[in-house]
Amino acid sequence: MPPVTRLAPAKVNLFLHVGPVDADGYHPLASLVAFADVGDQVTVERAERLSLTVTGHFAGALEGEGDNLVLRAVRALGAAAGIGEPGLGITLDKQLPVAAGLGGGSSDAGAALKLARDALGLPFDDVALAEIAAGLGADGPMCLHARAAWAEGRGGVLTFETGLPPLPALLVNPGAPSSTGAVYRAFDAGSPGRADRPPPPSNWRVSTVIDWLATRRNDLQAPAVARTPAIGEAMAAAVGLPGARLTRMSGSGATVFALFDTAAAAGAAGQVLSALHPGWWVRPTVLR
Repeated sequence: MPPVTRLAPAKVNLFLHVGPVDADGYHPLASLVAFADVGDQVTVERAERLSLTVTGHFAGALEGEGDNLVLRAVRALGAAAGIGEPGLGITLDKQLPVAAGLGGGSSDAGAALKLARDALGLPFDDVALAEIAAGLGADGPMCLHARAAWAEGRGGVLTFETGLPPLPALLVNPGAPSSTGAVYRAFDAGSPGRADRPPPPSNWRVSTVIDWLATRRNDLQAPAVARTPAIGEAMAAAVGLPGARLTRMSGSGATVFALFDTAAAAGAAGQVLSALHPGWWVRPTVLR
């Protein structure tokens, strides 16, 4: 069997409403999630034993991570199938920044689960794979499906949204990692809001959706910026870009996204920002 490759797309929280921590230590949330056309690449081929090779621009950030989510996912699939640890050689081309609020690890795991299932010929549909992914973290199911969706509960209650139009965007990461746990602790020390799911926009035209999103929020943005000032710098830079309609942080940071009316405007803004901040990770994309 020849190697097979799949994109593990970046996840973006278009809004993120978070409630106070519950008795089990989890935060309820409501979010509208979309996926970019940029991400990591996962490649799988049959092998004598399970192995993972990490390459790419951000490979160094994963050095020493022996229990990578990709390996945990594939081992969990083998256990669910009753075949033990699968004999697969996996290569992860890491192009997304780490600890960036883009669901990179969960998306890598989701792509690996689909590729491993197909390579091994296992009778698991995506719903069954999502149950395995749920054991890896709150982002697991949404990143396994990699479809626009309303996410509620702890993030695993999904309602797919087919109305969301392609949204031209620019992803900006200033190169400073943001710890999800630390951001949530800072959030808990403040005045937590509500995990309220708002009614959808009046229609799904790009301009209407952007205006509607502007009335929403990311409840983790303020505590993340307070902990990592570079996020605030990235937001300020993105706000000032020509054509930027809305700027917000994704997830627990540190990646910021800006929405535009057209892909051409997003691409032009990316060139401007890359020239001003050559050390930042800047990618024009379309969120779907």
